Amino acid sequence: MSTGLEGASIIVTGAGSGIGRAAALQFVAAGAKVVVADISAERADAVVAEIVAAGGLAVAVAGDLADQAVVDRVVATAVDSFGGVDVLVNNAGIMDSMSGPDETTDVEWDRVIRVNLTAPFMLTRAVLPIMEAKGKGAIVNTASEAALRGSCAGTAYTASKHGVVGLTRSTAIMFRNRGVRVNAVAPGAVATNIEVTLDPEHTGPATIGPYMANLGRVAQSDELASAIVFLASDAASNITGVVLPVDNGWSAV
Repeated sequence: MSTGLEGASIIVTGAGSGIGRAAALQFVAAGAKVVVADISAERADAVVAEIVAAGGLAVAVAGDLADQAVVDRVVATAVDSFGGVDVLVNNAGIMDSMSGPDETTDVEWDRVIRVNLTAPFMLTRAVLPIMEAKGKGAIVNTASEAALRGSCAGTAYTASKHGVVGLTRSTAIMFRNRGVRVNAVAPGAVATNIEVTLDPEHTGPATIGPYMANLGRVAQSDELASAIVFLASDAASNITGVVLPVDNGWSAV
């Protein structure tokens, strides 16, 4: 069975490292062309160089996806370079300081929500008309185990990832008869370079800590990427509105 990814134009955000990089490489291995979007130009360029050296096609776009202008540039690059957008992977995200609502500042709240939820919304809004005009498209969002429970992260991050699930399901229903599938993966513990800055004076880490005992082994980025590529492919042609835990069974505990 064809994956439907051969020659496809794919946007992967946060593709300069971790899950995003692994997904970009797997998409290219499946014959796709990838826009490598990352806040770091150095990281994005390095991944593109890696892809090109292996004979694939990719272009880099660097910038903060919390900025509408950067979102517009990412989508325009996919259209101009590869003729459209067949798949969008909203993977870029940041952690919070594991703080509770009483310890979360407005600055932290606004930044986490903007990057983790508003940016995927803006990208989704931008690509939907392109996909609908073609009659086919797939969006895969990176949610989190924190999207399924309240004991895996701080308040801002948890709220943002619950929002990603809502965005996933709402868009899936709105577009289920318009050719666009929308799903999400919910990673548990993954070996990535996402940064967590803890304030030792905050009670959040101590409160959440006891609930983390069942997280299981730490996954590798390739394991998450494989799930993302599957959901984007024709192998998942009748799957939409799903939030798929990729967490070594943590969500089942």
